[in-house]
Amino acid sequence: VQLQASGGGLVQPGGSLRLSCTASGFNLDYYAIGWFRQAPGKEREGVSCISGSDDTTYYPTEVAGRFTISRDNAKNTVYLQMNSLKPEDTAVYYCASASGCEAAMKDFASWGQGTQVTVSS
Repeated sequence: VQLQASGGGLVQPGGSLRLSCTASGFNLDYYAIGWFRQAPGKEREGVSCISGSDDTTYYPTEVAGRFTISRDNAKNTVYLQMNSLKPEDTAVYYCASASGCEAAMKDFASWGQGTQVTVSS
């Protein structure tokens, strides 16, 4: 079972994108879903997580106030709304699942292929 991230693209600095994370074969409702990104030459890092228990959301400092994670259970989809994008947000974005947002990155599962986000003028 894999999650599929989509919605990436090329956007100018200051622009917005909405990424989607969908799954087939299992219900996302009961899982914490995290969004991660990896830029060339850099380690993968977490950018957001939404818990499966009560939809509590988490953001690191560098994206707080610009990124918003949400879920639509009817569509079995988790979204990442990204506003005020910066060139340093350029990366491949992935979604993955875990039992809780406190899980270490290595304990997240069902990684898909990711979607490329490029922020450039």
